[in-house]
Amino acid sequence: MTTAVTETGIPGYVAAAWTIDPVHSEVGFSVRHMMVSKVRGRFTSFSGQIVTTEDPTQSSVTAEIDLGSISTGHEQRDEHIKSADFFEVETYPTMTYSSTGIKVEDGEYVLYGDLTLKGVTRTVPLTLELHGFATDPHGGYRAGFTATGEINRRDFNINTNVPMANGGVVVADKIQLHLEIEAVKA
Repeated sequence: MTTAVTETGIPGYVAAAWTIDPVHSEVGFSVRHMMVSKVRGRFTSFSGQIVTTEDPTQSSVTAEIDLGSISTGHEQRDEHIKSADFFEVETYPTMTYSSTGIKVEDGEYVLYGDLTLKGVTRTVPLTLELHGFATDPHGGYRAGFTATGEINRRDFNINTNVPMANGGVVVADKIQLHLEIEAVKA
C-alpha cells in the first residue's frame, strides 16, 4: 500500500516488507590507523529485512553480517581481524542488528537497535537518510537508505591494543559505520 506524501512527508513512501539487496548494498566501516590515517573495509556477505509501516517511526530492521566476509583490501590484515585478536570468527561468525525504535531527532530519523558482536549486545543508534522509493526496470519496487553511526570496539570485547612510541595506538577505539542499503519490496 502506498502512503500519501501528506501522511509521511516522504515522497513515494510505501509501507511494506523489504529484503536487503546485497548486490546493490554495502556495509562498510573506517577506523583510524596509527593515529595518522584511516583504514576502510566492508563486509561482502550480509542479509536483512526492513519493514516500513504507515508511521515511519514504527518501522523495523533486522540484519545479519558474516564477519568472515571482511574485506579491507589486504588479505593478511583481513585474516588478522578474523582472529581472536579482533572478531574471533571461529567462535562468533556473525554480527547481528535488530532495531528497537526510530525517533526523529533534530529533523533526522535515528534508528536505535541492538548490535551483537562477539557475544556482546549494545544499543547502537544509526542516523538514517532516505533516498527514496522507485519502480525498477523489471517491475519490482525498491527503496534506498544510508545509515551512519559509530561504535567503540572495546564495548564489544575487541581489546587488542598495540601502543606506539608517540603515545597513540595502532588501531583506534572508535569505528565509523557506513551503510548504503538498497532493498526490494517482498
